[in-house]
Amino acid sequence: MEQNVGGFDRTARLVAGPILAVVGLLIVAGVVSAALPLGAALLLVGVVLLGTGLTQRCIINQVLGVNTCNV
Repeated sequence: MEQNVGGFDRTARLVAGPILAVVGLLIVAGVVSAALPLGAALLLVGVVLLGTGLTQRCIINQVLGVNTCNV
């Protein structure tokens, strides 16, 4: 699969991903009081955003034909 994540899209993923993952982890660990499924969902979404930002590849972008990478 070719790179299809770049520019602002990549920056947003690299910023939001770790934030969501940490908040999700805090909820799952019981440090922050919230529903466990919410914490698990935030953790999962955060990890996926971070992964797609780091690799610059997103299957959803590919399926939709979106390419924000200038390479």
